[in-house]
Order: sequence, then C-alpha cells, then structure tokens
Amino acid sequence: MEKFELNGREFIELNNLLKVLAWVESGGRAKVLIGEGQVSVDGAVELRKRCKIYAGMIVEFMGQKVEVTK
Repeated sequence: MEKFELNGREFIELNNLLKVLAWVESGGRAKVLIGEGQVSVDGAVELRKRCKIYAGMIVEFMGQKVEVTK
C-alpha cells in the first residue's frame, strides 16, 4: 500500500489526490471516475468529487490503495 503525506495540510480533496498520485491524467478525469463510483474511501464507494481526505483514511482505485498520513 502506498502512503501519501499531507505535509502540514489538514486535508486533500479526493479528486486532487488521484491527480497528485498520477492515478489519473487530469482532475476532470478524476471527477468522472469518482462520479461513476470507481473510487472508495475507507471501504465505501465515494461519489463526492471534492470529498475531504484526512490523515488515517484509505483510498482505493482500480486495485491501488493509498493511506493518507500527516
């Protein structure tokens, strides 16, 4: 499982996280995939494109997992 560090930020929006991790080529593509129900947060499908992801949360997409840390 990958780890993503917030580096002093309180949170990162879900669509931005997918883009920063290079799991998608653009923020627009991330929004489409989230809207289609292809992304889960802490084991549940997440449809909110700008959902705030905090330290301790786990995001899954297409067989990839990342744990967000402080």
